[in-house]
Amino acid sequence: MKGVVFTGDRTLELREFPDPEPSEDDVVIEIKASGMCGSDLHVYRSSDPALVGKVIAGHEPCGVVLERGASVPERVAPVGARVMVHHYDGCRTCSNCMSGWTQLCEDGPVVYGKSGHGAHAHYMKVPARTLVGLSDSLSFTTGAAISCGTGTAFGAIERMALRGGATLAVFGQGPVGLSATMLGAAMGARVIAVDVVDERLDRAKAFGADAVVNADADDPVEAIRDLTKGGADYALECSGVPAASAAAVRSMRTWGTVCFVGMGAKPATYDVTNDIIRKQLTLLGSWTFSAAGQRDCAAFVAEKSLPVDELFTHTFSLDEADDAYELFDTQTTGKAVILPGGSN
Repeated sequence: MKGVVFTGDRTLELREFPDPEPSEDDVVIEIKASGMCGSDLHVYRSSDPALVGKVIAGHEPCGVVLERGASVPERVAPVGARVMVHHYDGCRTCSNCMSGWTQLCEDGPVVYGKSGHGAHAHYMKVPARTLVGLSDSLSFTTGAAISCGTGTAFGAIERMALRGGATLAVFGQGPVGLSATMLGAAMGARVIAVDVVDERLDRAKAFGADAVVNADADDPVEAIRDLTKGGADYALECSGVPAASAAAVRSMRTWGTVCFVGMGAKPATYDVTNDIIRKQLTLLGSWTFSAAGQRDCAAFVAEKSLPVDELFTHTFSLDEADDAYELFDTQTTGKAVILPGGSN
């Protein structure tokens, strides 16, 4: 089979690999959709030999069970079952692994697409325990989005304990932020979307934002305080940009909650005394989701019939992976996906 391997400094190769065969507790999945995520760009752009040139890329897998190992019960992974993958594995015995948070494994996790073979290929081998079922009502591309970007937004909103009727400011309207806008609106929040690109803000309106702020044109802190008459109840920072992280904190009302999911290389600065302590703020970090959280996100999307597929603006075949990442690297597109077998 062919698989995409990041080779460093914005280059990749489409390499030949043996078709995977399942070990005792593994399954082999035929990949139907493999999402492209902003965090893939960290590896795509890297020159670190510890990160590049080793494994098949892609950590948003969705497909069907093709084969299972001898120890995997049929009820767990029937051949032909539509599945997503919780794209981590760990020691399976520490408290984090036992609770479904394998990305927090005390011995260090395997991250499929980064330290283990991922989904930018025709087939993928994973432990059966990583599978999360996909409803017949959801497309494979929706499943791919839930497997990281949309699931990350859902996990952060759940971690904040968002209340219906509250105001949620979402900083950054890339795929994760746009998912948060859609999910927050579906949960009954008044969403204020913040970005620096008007096209992304237009999409945020279409996904349920009550108001939008272009942070290049207006001071987002003042704009949010004006729109809310004092400050937002919740903020979700999805860009990783230090100025956005600081604005998220400063735009809060007293007793507000800020959650950070955007990973940036530089720290944000704010006045701890006046912006946090004297406003009784709660600050949270949220890294993706548990296996159960991925399942819950899929159930919510299905129940609310949310248009997750509309997050995608570009689809590519495996053979188009070089062009796909060159375009995706511009960060001017919506969400993109590789369809190894053709149309979804």
